[in-house]
Amino acid sequence: MAVDLLLGLQWGDEGKGKIVDVLTSNYNIIARFQGGPNAGHTLEFDGIKHVLRTIPSGIFHEESINVIGNGVVIDPVVFVQELDGLDQFKIDYKKKLIISRKAHIILPTHRLLDAASETSKGKAKIGSTLKGIGPTYMDKTGRNGIRIGDLEMDGWKEKYRALANKHEALINFHDVDIQYDLNEMEEEFFTAVERLKELTFIDSEEYLQQAQKSGKSILAEGAQGSLLDIDFGTYPFVTSSNTTAAGACTGLGVAPNQIGEVYGIFKAYTTRVGSGPFPTELFDEVGEKMAKVGHEFGAVTGRPRRCGWLDLVALKYTCQVNGVTQLMMMKGDVLSGFKELKVCTAYKSNDKEIEHLPYNIEPENVTPVYKSFPCWKEDLTKMTDPSQFPKELNEYIDFLEKELEIPIKIVSVGPDRTQTIHR
Repeated sequence: MAVDLLLGLQWGDEGKGKIVDVLTSNYNIIARFQGGPNAGHTLEFDGIKHVLRTIPSGIFHEESINVIGNGVVIDPVVFVQELDGLDQFKIDYKKKLIISRKAHIILPTHRLLDAASETSKGKAKIGSTLKGIGPTYMDKTGRNGIRIGDLEMDGWKEKYRALANKHEALINFHDVDIQYDLNEMEEEFFTAVERLKELTFIDSEEYLQQAQKSGKSILAEGAQGSLLDIDFGTYPFVTSSNTTAAGACTGLGVAPNQIGEVYGIFKAYTTRVGSGPFPTELFDEVGEKMAKVGHEFGAVTGRPRRCGWLDLVALKYTCQVNGVTQLMMMKGDVLSGFKELKVCTAYKSNDKEIEHLPYNIEPENVTPVYKSFPCWKEDLTKMTDPSQFPKELNEYIDFLEKELEIPIKIVSVGPDRTQTIHR
């Protein structure tokens, strides 16, 4: 069977966790393919809010197997905190959660190196989450990294020590005041590693191939958003992995011709956390209202999200790069009651109007061109069927479908898994 793929089409925080949770009943296996604890996937049901960082969002479904793929980087300390959070719900994760031996491990010194590097940049900071993601991927591409499979080998601690010593030298090189107690951090780290070793480690590419052959259905879960992709995002204000569809192939060992449906998730407006260009960002009371009504704070970092109108230029770009086949629109309920809605349909650049995402979208290079729409007044959160949608919402959806040439199959009208309307 083909592997279906779900990913975010903006700068992250689109609501992927909720949709994975909603779709999980249709799949035997949920497989996370990139990123690490810098991602926060929020799920809400039965009046309880759950935030997952590394563990796939299908973990709350009794029948699903959850795979952490080779493209993911794992912080054992954060991972164990996630496991502790699942214990109170009596989740049998030893049975339901398996990890690729090829996934890389975030060391305590990776987090310290991340903080030292970001601090040394001063005003040129890129907005790192300081979770050690970048340094871990740097060690991966530099062929220095420690992987989950190393934990099964003799002498892995000697390998750890050599790499940690190298990191400390690099921290000193940055010449910034970073206060830390590595002995204390390492004690917590090694304790967490022993807990991690209680789980099942697998050769994930072989596992998934055999699962496909036996007819198992697989959903690949992405983290962050397409505009944060290391190659196709707003570089250098990006993450350190491939967040686009191609990342599912390299992050799980799935061949490109095995990808089936590509579900693209986007908000009815746009948000961004941290630094970087954001053409449609609002600095007025409208943007403040979006942030307040939408509870726009990072699930992991707690940082306030910047808010703005939907950027159709960027959305068309990410749909194209990912080969999206179905769209899911999130947080339409947040926009209820606005005086009007705007959508950026083009950029003005060098006195010309362009409809593609150019190399540079800094404010001095592009100015958004907007189309205005009437807004709906109705509260969407209690609606359960598309027939209840107000005329203005239907017109908004119809316009987006026509421009993107992709059907919007799901509209989310609230954070709970029940507040999900299939079209």
